[in-house]
Amino acid sequence: MSAAKQGTTNGFDLSASERLLKFLETEGFENPLVVPLTPDASTRNYFRIPWKRGKAIAAVYPEAFDPEVHPYLDVTRLFLENSIPVPDIYAVDGSTGIIVQEDLGDRQLFRVYEAAPDVECEEYKERAVKLIAQIQRATAKAYERQSISSRLAFDEPKLSWELDFFVEHYFGSLRKETLRHAESAELKAELNDIAAELSARPRVLCHRDFHAANLMVDSQNRLRVVDHQDARMGPVTYDLVSFLLDRRSAPPSFAELRAFRLFLLEERRLLGLDTFDPDDFAREFRLMTIQRGLKAIGTFSYQTAVCNRAAAYEQFIQPTLAIVLLAAEWLDRFPILRGMIRDRTP
Repeated sequence: MSAAKQGTTNGFDLSASERLLKFLETEGFENPLVVPLTPDASTRNYFRIPWKRGKAIAAVYPEAFDPEVHPYLDVTRLFLENSIPVPDIYAVDGSTGIIVQEDLGDRQLFRVYEAAPDVECEEYKERAVKLIAQIQRATAKAYERQSISSRLAFDEPKLSWELDFFVEHYFGSLRKETLRHAESAELKAELNDIAAELSARPRVLCHRDFHAANLMVDSQNRLRVVDHQDARMGPVTYDLVSFLLDRRSAPPSFAELRAFRLFLLEERRLLGLDTFDPDDFAREFRLMTIQRGLKAIGTFSYQTAVCNRAAAYEQFIQPTLAIVLLAAEWLDRFPILRGMIRDRTP
């Protein structure tokens, strides 16, 4: 299918790149060099473009939008008002589905980890955890300004849906298994308990995908936050679990996890936020580790088995299962889940 046809299917007569070129012409750029950063067939397309301040990133959406209620713009305004370092917005054209924003470069934090010494990596991790505390401090402001993020939450239906997604795609799509009815029912009961308990925990503003691929190190070595449009309310441990445990090649040490849990609690205290008992916080952290880990395994399994992207995702499935198993064993709960993981891991 041609790019123009794709554009028509999505509600435009022009493809993403064609719309962007016309937009840049209206901004005074002649024959601009536009570099695609994502495949043109994807839902949302990104391009590096020339701009009045040097370079910029253009996000081109598949349909027109109202800038006043657009999730990315809404959460960006909320974050900027609360000194959370997201990219500045340079221009918006809702009628053509275009947002032009600050270009933060290509240095994702996980890439920086690969070359930086351990001391520098630890410093970046501490800075990232401080950002989690800053995001949580913006909870009241999110409700006050009626941000879209204040109307979304990791409630019981959302958490349960993610756990069902894990069952469907880990056992079904990836492993081609049909679980026995009794086994499936017992597992479902345990997963329901996880969703119910986490949904009852106090909620704060969460980035929702706070990991080292969504943190950029800019030209001044500042840590910047991206991909924040899905921010919503959730457990206090949510972003910390995501940051410390997402896409790990091996489980981290007990000491590392404890140190960063206490570090976040101290950062919250310094910001005047509610305090939590460290032991209670640790229990929630492990329960959140199970839910977030299973959700991630569902995503990795779906991308591997359904989207044929095994090279990017399959490597994380077994390490994440190991992380989930450790958390469940520490809690001494969920025997059905633990047994099913043990039976399916080397």
